Amino acid sequence: MKYLKLGLIVLVCTTSVWAAPDWTRASVVKVDAEKSRVVLKHQRIKSIGMEPMTMPFKVAEGVSLVPFKVGDKIRFTVVDRNDHLVIDAMEVVK
Repeated sequence: MKYLKLGLIVLVCTTSVWAAPDWTRASVVKVDAEKSRVVLKHQRIKSIGMEPMTMPFKVAEGVSLVPFKVGDKIRFTVVDRNDHLVIDAMEVVK
């Protein structure tokens, strides 16, 4: 019984770690590659309960803004780092 409980705990923890990211669709409003910032008009961000709006985001190191331009339709994932929302993945939607 003890091992069954331990197994369930490991399964739950592992599942949450490997869960698919919460992708959100948006339109690019402004790109500031020098400051690693982008302004997006985004849909509801389910993972943090944020309603649709237009707002600036910082992008994580390793996320290049070079391929993006105003008007692009994109999808992105966002994380909370030190009480700031940071985009950790971003790609154009075809």
